[in-house]
Amino acid sequence: MAKRAALYSSSPRRAQPPPEQPAPQARQAARLDWRRYRSALLFSAGVLLTLALVQFNGGLSRAPRELTQEDIDAAVAKSLRTAPPPSPAAKAWETIRPSVVRVQGYGLVTPAEDPDAPVNTGSGVIILDSGVILTNLHVVQGAHHIRVTFADGLESDAFVTGMRPEHDLAVLRAKTLPDDIVPATLSSTEKLRPGDRVVAVGYPFGIGPSVSAGVVSGLKREYRSPQGKRILTNLIQFDAAANPGNSGGPLVSAEGEVVGIVTGVLNPTDQRVFIGIGFAVPIENAASAIGLAPF
Repeated sequence: MAKRAALYSSSPRRAQPPPEQPAPQARQAARLDWRRYRSALLFSAGVLLTLALVQFNGGLSRAPRELTQEDIDAAVAKSLRTAPPPSPAAKAWETIRPSVVRVQGYGLVTPAEDPDAPVNTGSGVIILDSGVILTNLHVVQGAHHIRVTFADGLESDAFVTGMRPEHDLAVLRAKTLPDDIVPATLSSTEKLRPGDRVVAVGYPFGIGPSVSAGVVSGLKREYRSPQGKRILTNLIQFDAAANPGNSGGPLVSAEGEVVGIVTGVLNPTDQRVFIGIGFAVPIENAASAIGLAPF
């Protein structure tokens, strides 16, 4: 037994090999391979990410479609809501404004009177670029001399070149003209109807130029002057405010075209203020006063 044990214990043991360790050369080679391809891998990853983002954005955006009439109408409606256009009266005023003048008549004065004060003030409208102006006869009748003031502030003496007493019209010519004189556009009253919008422009009580708006109240009216000296016929009745000083000024359409010359207001009292009924001579009659052919 002891001998067997001795034999067992004295038998040589096989040595277990140690676990294999990577050779230093292999580890170094792996590091070199990673460093060698790291830049290429990072570049490839960036390209893939960029392509993915482009594809994603392309999926979100849509190709532009062709504009339709509905799109245009919607855009116009939005613009009108956010920036409303000027009123018809404002557009008419802007058109006629450069053509309206103030007309002042000066008479013989006594030593107690102010020689610089006009005896009558009215309005007029330029109808030819040569300086021809239409106004009412009663504005300048009996005046010793006449002075007109243009829209730019220029003042000039003027003289009467023609009269139409049956239409209470006078034709003036200014001696000095502004550089940018603008004659008004005349328009036939043939298509004028009650209810059409009109604008009266002038110098009521010398204040102006002033604008008032209304409508045509009637056509072919008859009017007798307050003094009863003259009966005017075939007149345009309108309800745009007019007062002394508006006489001779233009009555214009919504397009700013002259359809008549304001000549009087109806008032049963002696105050001569406006109560809603004004009269204008049709522009056809006014045009014939200066020899222009009828429309």
